[in-house]
Amino acid sequence: MKRTIKTLNAISKQGLSRLPDTYTVANDAADPDAILVRSSDMHKLELPESLLAVGRAGAGTNNIPVKAMSEKGIVVFNTPGANANAVKELVIAGMLIGVRNIVPALNFASNLQGDDEFLHKAVEAEKKQFVGRELRGSTLGIVGLGAIGSLLAESALQLGMKVIGIDPEITVEAAWRLPSQVRKATSIEELLKYSDFVSLHVPLLPATKNLINAERVKGMKKGCVLLNFSRDGIVDTQAVIDGLNANRLQAYVCDFPSNLMRQHPRAVAIPHLGASTEEAEENCAVMVAEQVADYLTNGNILNSVNFPNISMPRGSRFRLAIANANVPNMLGQISTALASAGLNINNMMNKSRGELAFTLVDIETEVPQAVIDQLAAIQGVLRVRYLPS
Repeated sequence: MKRTIKTLNAISKQGLSRLPDTYTVANDAADPDAILVRSSDMHKLELPESLLAVGRAGAGTNNIPVKAMSEKGIVVFNTPGANANAVKELVIAGMLIGVRNIVPALNFASNLQGDDEFLHKAVEAEKKQFVGRELRGSTLGIVGLGAIGSLLAESALQLGMKVIGIDPEITVEAAWRLPSQVRKATSIEELLKYSDFVSLHVPLLPATKNLINAERVKGMKKGCVLLNFSRDGIVDTQAVIDGLNANRLQAYVCDFPSNLMRQHPRAVAIPHLGASTEEAEENCAVMVAEQVADYLTNGNILNSVNFPNISMPRGSRFRLAIANANVPNMLGQISTALASAGLNINNMMNKSRGELAFTLVDIETEVPQAVIDQLAAIQGVLRVRYLPS
């Protein structure tokens, strides 16, 4: 079936190659079936009636109006874990930047003037001011033990570090990935108290905004290096600057520059490079393209941020994909409507997530448009799609 995909950012060609040949991809498509996006802000974008799915080539979806999408039955996908290794490696670099005084040392070396003999003498005379500490033997506290956090924990252990972690929302899958040597903190305050390094890996939600505030900075281990490669709003930047000035913190290394940080010698801001590797961009693009294509073709959902994961092998050529509110008797109403039309159900699956649910139904024979319209009229049904193969 022909489909149109609109791209709001440059998407890796390797990812776009995973879309069926019948798909048209354009950055100016007027009535797209799906939108692929990286960082573009979609909050003020008018949503076309044709839109069925949005694929975010990355993990965070703060740039997407997920609630508005949900109300229209539009499935929003992301790519958790696709850029995890890239972020993990930058966090390790951030730890070294923070504890080995690399930035001030680079600034010192780049500002030296004179012949080589003078430079060599100046370096030997002044290098003691940049003495740092090794990672080995120190304790890394990880807040958020998802794909990035678990990879970071594994690498830190291999570097000879001790690891303490906390994640009240940890999934069973993530728990299985986590190395057994990671010690579980009973509270974020406990983690901050004993960690030489603290790395944040949680989404920006009302519950996590300013997670690191003035009170928690005061409770951090003296000389701690704080790393934020997650989201800007998770940290109260002024509180962290105050912690640096009070020598409670040794350094703050993050992926989000701000004017508050710009002039502080122990605050290092990297220009949002966490996932900016060729490999991560390709991984995200491939993953999101495959997810969106499977949804458009078969109605299967994997890694959605608003609808449940659901996947059902086709039992016939004729499939209905129904986005609906998670309310009682929805399956009964769907089944009754199909039975009244003399249509036999080959297979049926329903999954729910909070207030939303999704239903896949394979029918033995072709489904008339009148039946599709009848299903769409059921109270609580958000969208009905007919997907004959």
